[in-house]
Amino acid sequence: MKDILLNIEAIIFASEEGINANDLKQVLKDALAIDITKQEVLDLLKKITEKYDDEDQIFSLQIFGNHYQFLTKEKYHEAVNQLQAHKDKKKLSQAALETLSIIAYRQPITKLEVEQIRGVNCDYSIQRLLEKNLIEIIGKAETIGKPLLYATSGQFMQHFGIKSVKDLPQLKDIIAEDNSIGEARK
Repeated sequence: MKDILLNIEAIIFASEEGINANDLKQVLKDALAIDITKQEVLDLLKKITEKYDDEDQIFSLQIFGNHYQFLTKEKYHEAVNQLQAHKDKKKLSQAALETLSIIAYRQPITKLEVEQIRGVNCDYSIQRLLEKNLIEIIGKAETIGKPLLYATSGQFMQHFGIKSVKDLPQLKDIIAEDNSIGEARK
């Protein structure tokens, strides 16, 4: 029984947006090859909730929209907020933003191709973008040396509120004809 409880905790911990009892039941059935009822799952979830209600625990098991999720207890919110503020201070540099935009519009793309467009070394910018999960390695190019191919990540899409790269603004949307100075050459 303890093994099942620990597996449930691991599953909830790993589920980014929480998990409902039916999905949890199915995952347990597939992972542990056990036959478990929804009521048994709910009983085990109640035990886990009681375990984390203890004052020595830093988080608790919460239910939001029938989804179970581990959340930090309120008395630790200030420390967690400071961590978030610290992360937010680490904004992207102009070089990283330029690198990100090149990758977004030209993906999949190698580091060498990004460097040829920018005209400078992009090692640091690409590393920062990987650390922030805004880009990801999606494979290797079929050229000499098999360089890594980079593309934007799901977190990039989520952060900028777009569903696909097709939703990125096009150049014609950014440059308006009435923004020109002087007369156009003929």
